[in-house]
Amino acid sequence: MTATRTMTKQAATGALTGLALGDALGFPTEFDDVPAILAKCGPWRQMTLATPASVSDDTQMTLALGRGIRTATDSGLLTPLGLAGPVREEFVSWYHHPDNNRAPGDTCLRACRLLDSDRPWQEASQTGSKGCGANMRVAPVGLVPGLSEEQRAGAAQLQAALTHGHPTALAASDLMARAVFLLAQGAEPLGLVGQLRSYAYESSGRYLTRWLGDLWRFAGDATPEAYMRRGWDECLTALAKVRDALRDPSPETDPCEATGDGWIAEEALATALHCFLLFPEEPLTALRRAACTRGDSDSLACLTGALSGAHLGAGVWPKEWSERIEYRSDLLSLGALWDA
Repeated sequence: MTATRTMTKQAATGALTGLALGDALGFPTEFDDVPAILAKCGPWRQMTLATPASVSDDTQMTLALGRGIRTATDSGLLTPLGLAGPVREEFVSWYHHPDNNRAPGDTCLRACRLLDSDRPWQEASQTGSKGCGANMRVAPVGLVPGLSEEQRAGAAQLQAALTHGHPTALAASDLMARAVFLLAQGAEPLGLVGQLRSYAYESSGRYLTRWLGDLWRFAGDATPEAYMRRGWDECLTALAKVRDALRDPSPETDPCEATGDGWIAEEALATALHCFLLFPEEPLTALRRAACTRGDSDSLACLTGALSGAHLGAGVWPKEWSERIEYRSDLLSLGALWDA
């Protein structure tokens, strides 16, 4: 991709719009198997957006994280302390909001209830949970311009750890943010899984103490390095499944059969990558494939939409879809900020 196209494609707006569209497309099918979805929606390649195009907690929490990052970066460099406070406040605000009625995950609810106190956030973190609730919302970390690698990794892992303290939730969030960042910068989809696997190998024994504090002590591991290695190992196994699935692609088969149902972090990452990489230049087909699965279809399509939008930009989404999406003005204002 040329430098000019990378600069003009509006990757942040594209990714945020795509994740909300995927969320809205997959929300009505979330707890159905594929035969039930086909009975309700017709052929999967012709799935249409519901009216109204309502989103789930996935988009709501993405916006909460995005607003928290915006507040944190308003005062200069992104730091652990500068990020944790505003994001914690945004998550607690989401927890209490009357619109928080979109089948939110138990882990997010439990953690946010505990975050609504003066305890250290590490004590609120659910260190036994690697649900996909941490990586479904992490895309903004991959879209903020000007971050160092350490800041991007630290922010991705810290936002995950506020609710989901399992090391696999942290690693999967870091990888998702990395994937969005690489695609936004113009990386070719063909090499993406290889780049993510290399990144996972390099990160495997590294514990980001400055960002995570003593979180590892709450998880029962012998050392911080052993704690993180658990997460990276599970993500490497998941990425290998994506690589294997794409060696002999089967677009008409439910992707969950090869890469997992997506209720847990590493499977959500893997199956979203799988759906995106089956159709890297056909974003609506990728969204529809992710939404027509037996798994966590709103989160899978949400992540797939973030990847597709980061890769192809804002102009790829049809107007008749993007203009109807819930929270559109909030998504566009964050996108415009980071695209600028």
